[in-house]
Amino acid sequence: MAVVSMSKQEFSRLDVLLRVQSGRLRVSDACVLIGLQRRQVFRLLRGLKQDGATSLLSKRRGRPSNHRLPAEVRTLALSIVRERYADFGPTLAAEKLAEHHGCSVSRETLRGWMIAEGLWQDRRHRLPSPHQPRRRRDCLGELVQIDGSEHAWFEDRAAPCTLLGFVDDATSRLMQLRFVASESAFDYFRTTRAYLEAHGKPVAFYSDKHGIFRVNSKDAAGGEGVTQFGRALLALNIDIICANSPQAKGRIERAFGTLQDRMVKELRLAGVSSMAAANAWLPGFITAYNTRFGRDPANAKDLHRPLTQADDLDEILAWREERTVTRNLTLHYDRMMLLLDPTPLARGLVRKRVEVVNYPDGRFAVQFNGAVLGFKLFDKIQTVQPGAIVDNKRLSAVLEHIKAQQAAYPAHRQRGHVARRRPPNNLEAPGLPSKGRAPRHRAAAATA
Repeated sequence: MAVVSMSKQEFSRLDVLLRVQSGRLRVSDACVLIGLQRRQVFRLLRGLKQDGATSLLSKRRGRPSNHRLPAEVRTLALSIVRERYADFGPTLAAEKLAEHHGCSVSRETLRGWMIAEGLWQDRRHRLPSPHQPRRRRDCLGELVQIDGSEHAWFEDRAAPCTLLGFVDDATSRLMQLRFVASESAFDYFRTTRAYLEAHGKPVAFYSDKHGIFRVNSKDAAGGEGVTQFGRALLALNIDIICANSPQAKGRIERAFGTLQDRMVKELRLAGVSSMAAANAWLPGFITAYNTRFGRDPANAKDLHRPLTQADDLDEILAWREERTVTRNLTLHYDRMMLLLDPTPLARGLVRKRVEVVNYPDGRFAVQFNGAVLGFKLFDKIQTVQPGAIVDNKRLSAVLEHIKAQQAAYPAHRQRGHVARRRPPNNLEAPGLPSKGRAPRHRAAAATA
């Protein structure tokens, strides 16, 4: 018995033609299903009767494409790639062939040629990249890994929250912990300040590629290529290094794995059910953890640097953005309008850039070259606007804030509130639909 290989379209045509032959389908319906005219359908029926299913196979099957490049072009391109661009990917190699050798070949065509010749391996067949361990740093404070972990730290006693952690690479010690509502820049400002006041300035922080630590947008509209947190570390002479994979910062990843097991149980035994109480409870836990899991550094030298008088943490660890002063001595920031006091200094700043400083404690300030400008708050939108784009790591905190705000709205502004429901029938309110209410007899019985 011969085996015939057919495409999906060819098999579909065979099924339709067999139904026509058996009388279960009309020719007019077959024309609609196949998408051909009656003459073509009868031609296919004649071929099926004479030669069987093989008559439906494409006559060009197994033949080279009419658009195939000559074999000389393939040989030339592969010889150039093998000689000069052996370690290039198909995209870059195709660009160089067209730019320097006048050999225009599409990158996908070149990709197929290179795979067939063993010069390139597609992603699906590559071996997984190994993540080999690296040596610890030698000194305390040389490299401190930082990250946040959102987890149900209080189990069902409270809502999930985020734990910010600072782990020393040389000793695996917990240098700083803090429970926060979400992983945000202001929470990192507060936690970093507590770290600096307790230990001093480390040489470098090691983090992931979260938007707090690195500008991930290639076409960012403003800024100098650093985030607010990165700008603060630059002012403190602390480097920030972003890891390329979670395995690269495995010290803090494994620490969070241990904390999500041990700390959850310790919080339960201590009866702690809120972030404020947990932050007050953390110092004792950190001491016990470091005694159990910490280790001595290879070099006893401590590379933390003390804070100096020039390190004004109040001004450095704050959110700073530039705004342009209008002719009316106003400027907009965070959906607020700030009215500058009409002092001689402020009058000379029309169409100039000033700096709006947002401190972690909620205070605002407007500065120009270090001089503080007086201002009044004209307007502030209290409601949450729809469609605001929120970072994934802050989503839970923002949703809780939105729920609290919506619950404070008047009844006629709350979606689904009883006061907004329509009358039970059109007799009481002609022209309005009666959806969303129970039947009238049930409402009458409930009223009685």
